[in-house]
Amino acid sequence: MNLDETLLEGLTEEQFAQLQAAASRVSANAYTPYSGMHVGAAVLTDGGEIFTGCNVENASYGLTICAERAAIFAAVSSQGSSMRIRAIAIFCGANIPCSPCGACRQVIAEFGDSIPVVYGNGQAWERTTSAELLPHGFRM
Repeated sequence: MNLDETLLEGLTEEQFAQLQAAASRVSANAYTPYSGMHVGAAVLTDGGEIFTGCNVENASYGLTICAERAAIFAAVSSQGSSMRIRAIAIFCGANIPCSPCGACRQVIAEFGDSIPVVYGNGQAWERTTSAELLPHGFRM
């Protein structure tokens, strides 16, 4: 995937490739007995570390956790409240590129302005930023 410079903002194509691969790998761990949609996410922090997460469904749908939030929460658990996201990649095992849900968009925006977001299914990848996904996000 050839990413444009405005999206990269100091990141290399190799870093994005690593994020995409990590998101793809972790999607295999998803617990999806209801939807069958395996989603994985990989977060690159300002500290240069990559954290991953997958979706975990629950019979009580409101208790389901998305891959994006699982990865972000893992990063916070490791790095603390000062953690900031440099980029995030989301992989969907279905034949569709699935963008983050509204709750995930808000959580992503909490940890940085205009974060590069890449999402896809291995065949096709979309790229955007957190600001484009959530132009009027909630702020305290």
